[in-house]
Amino acid sequence: MTIRSRRETVTFRHPFYIRGVDRELPPGCYEIVTDEEAIEGLTFSAYRRIATSIMVPAEGAHHAMETVSIGSVDLANAQAIDACAGP
Repeated sequence: MTIRSRRETVTFRHPFYIRGVDRELPPGCYEIVTDEEAIEGLTFSAYRRIATSIMVPAEGAHHAMETVSIGSVDLANAQAIDACAGP
């Protein structure tokens, strides 16, 4: 079974909440890691998402980060809310 990880940076312009994190997160850039596994037996390459995580500031620690597992739909919802919040 082949697993690959994709990394991307998303930017939130407003404080936000996301399911999986029990506190409000400040605006800024966040690294998202998506793990995907290859779907075997196909005549073309295809992958399915198996995990999504976000790097967030650790609570109570200066400059420390922690990785939190989140749902991809929860991430999309948080981004949509941030986009609707205006400039």
